[in-house]
Amino acid sequence: LGEGALIIPLLFPTPRLTLSWAGHRLSDYLRGFRYHQYLKPLRQSEGGTMSTKAALTRAERQAQARVKLIDVARSMFLEDGYGATSLDRVALEAGFSKGAVYSNFQGKEELCLAVLDEIHAKVVSDVAQAFLGEDSLDAKLNAFSEWARTSLGEPRWTSLLVEFTAVARNNEWVATELLARRDEITSAIATLIRYVTAEAAIAPHIDPDQTATILFSLGIGLGAQRALDASTDVDVFAATIRALIR
Repeated sequence: LGEGALIIPLLFPTPRLTLSWAGHRLSDYLRGFRYHQYLKPLRQSEGGTMSTKAALTRAERQAQARVKLIDVARSMFLEDGYGATSLDRVALEAGFSKGAVYSNFQGKEELCLAVLDEIHAKVVSDVAQAFLGEDSLDAKLNAFSEWARTSLGEPRWTSLLVEFTAVARNNEWVATELLARRDEITSAIATLIRYVTAEAAIAPHIDPDQTATILFSLGIGLGAQRALDASTDVDVFAATIRALIR
């Protein structure tokens, strides 16, 4: 596996929207993709909350510990990098034993994947809000272009993604997890393209699956460049989208 193939699933997260498409919610077409649970502002309240009883169940305590561990690990991974962050340090900073870490995660690799999923969840929410907040195709693309201009290639998490991707060269499990995300993401992008073009009543010039691959690759390249040079012009991203789907 090449490094490029493994970096793909990390630099462009899966959009999971709640819009109508020919009488259906777009989320129905994206069923099974990760990150949906994080998009609380886009969903109706489901009523389920953590128990408010004084004595939490074991499952609730473990869930709270998991959230805390991910939060602490996120700060450390982003500040110090993947290699310099140990599970011992994460456990100590979070106020738990190292055993508590292993009761929630199989190891540092799984913990880092959870952190990356949390980072992507925020990006997913922002992208989804950009599309949900506009009606016309041009307005949607403009909103997405503005998101890319301000958010694509954030230096700290881009560096973490690149560093963690290198782990996959010697870890088959990590490679499998990253490639699974790649497959989900490209499929989700293609579905979003089909939704946007159907809503606008236009026929895309290129097959949505191929367009998704093009946009995916362009997003990766621009994100990596911007991590090195903040002045990198990312407006070409929106221009390319317009050219491919108009």
